[in-house]
Amino acid sequence: MLGMTADNRLPRDAQSILELAARSMFDLFANASEGMMLVDRNARVVWINDQYRRFLPALGFEREEDFVGHPVSSVVQNTLMHQVLATGKPILIDLLDNKAGTFGVSRIPLRDDAGEVIGVLGIVLFDHPETTLQPLITKFARLEQDLNDARRELASQRRTKYTFASFVGSSPAALEVKRQARRAAQSSSPVLLLGETGTGKELLAHAIHAASPRAGRPFVSVNMAAVPDALLEAEFFGVAPGAYTGADKKGRDGKFKLADGGTLFLDELGDMPMSVQVKLLRALQEGEVEPLGSNKLVRFDVRVVAATSRDVQQMVRDGTFREDLYYRLNVLPVRVPPLRERRADIALLIEALGEDIAARGGGPQLELTPDAQALLAAQAWRGNIRELRNVLEQLALRSDSHHIEAAQVVAVLQEAGLTAVTWSAPEARPVSRIEPLGAVGALRPLPEQIAELEQQAIRAALAHTNGNRTAAAKLLGISRASLYDRLADTENMSEN
Repeated sequence: MLGMTADNRLPRDAQSILELAARSMFDLFANASEGMMLVDRNARVVWINDQYRRFLPALGFEREEDFVGHPVSSVVQNTLMHQVLATGKPILIDLLDNKAGTFGVSRIPLRDDAGEVIGVLGIVLFDHPETTLQPLITKFARLEQDLNDARRELASQRRTKYTFASFVGSSPAALEVKRQARRAAQSSSPVLLLGETGTGKELLAHAIHAASPRAGRPFVSVNMAAVPDALLEAEFFGVAPGAYTGADKKGRDGKFKLADGGTLFLDELGDMPMSVQVKLLRALQEGEVEPLGSNKLVRFDVRVVAATSRDVQQMVRDGTFREDLYYRLNVLPVRVPPLRERRADIALLIEALGEDIAARGGGPQLELTPDAQALLAAQAWRGNIRELRNVLEQLALRSDSHHIEAAQVVAVLQEAGLTAVTWSAPEARPVSRIEPLGAVGALRPLPEQIAELEQQAIRAALAHTNGNRTAAAKLLGISRASLYDRLADTENMSEN
């Protein structure tokens, strides 16, 4: 009866024993369980025992005949009896929620002599799982919480941290690199970011992903200089279960698999060993990888953004970087200019970095005198924006006041082992005047004239405050956020 049928090949006494065992098991379940029901091959309830009858009022039935004889799915909410009928596979332990409460249940298919499923036996094992299974439920809830926490942490790590708005600067060089990067974001071709260390290549990689059609998918990065050569292959391609002594029994996905559907950022590309270059080229050409210790190919779909501070062309000539891989990655090259080529952005960078340093440290924002700003603008900045931030952090930590003079900047530069570049005190900057519109100008659309007047006023305020946006916004009587919005509109107009 419980899925066991008499085997005609067995001796008669053995068949009798088997039938007796089936009846004994049925009686055992009927007496030990909290309730039992039978459904036929048409999924109709055909029988319930005395213990099950006590659930009928809670299920909404006053009489047994209102329950028995009806389709099980119409009288028992969330039942899976029909699934067992369809598949012939038992569900040995499950939790069932319905109007009568939460129950631990088993569902066992019943077969005839030909092996055909002719019904299902449903058994209520216990009706208070919150106490009976409390240790198991607690452990399951804890594991589920840990899994959810891990998923949230992993998702946060694989989201982009920056957008193009994070790349501070309105100089021609900054606007050009953002224009090129925006165009690259709309393509699926590989991007190669070239530039000195500290220029913001990683920030641009995040921004390209965030502005691309893959923005909702993972952003996964690999720093070639931070991973030992012996582990790079496993980092890229993954490891099959038990691939080598000490390997994880469950295996481990590589970065290509983790980035599937999204963007893979290869930082410090020039530090990649030649042995990995060969396999990386094949992976990019074929769109598939073979995990270590496996003979199965894993397909992937990633968009590659690479970055390097080294002269890869010279490395190709020297034979330390594969020429074919270089051409594979150098489809959309974007040169990120050093800070010394965009000195006009230093005042904006000082303000933006100062805001971030103040927010992280909980102190007031630095206010640099024009002489102090001019001194910083005159430096060579071999470490670029990263070095500028380091100097500003030292000024914030070493100064008793948030008001910074040029002499303090000189002291910090010297203590950092840098030579302060001699500078001339800036001449007084004339405040731009708003010129009256002539008769020809008055013929233009009014919104266009208003926008022009607004931009003239903003330029005049920034010139008067030496580029300090907070002070300029206060001078104009608008919020800093409004000023940023208007500056963004100006930047977009200049790019179009």
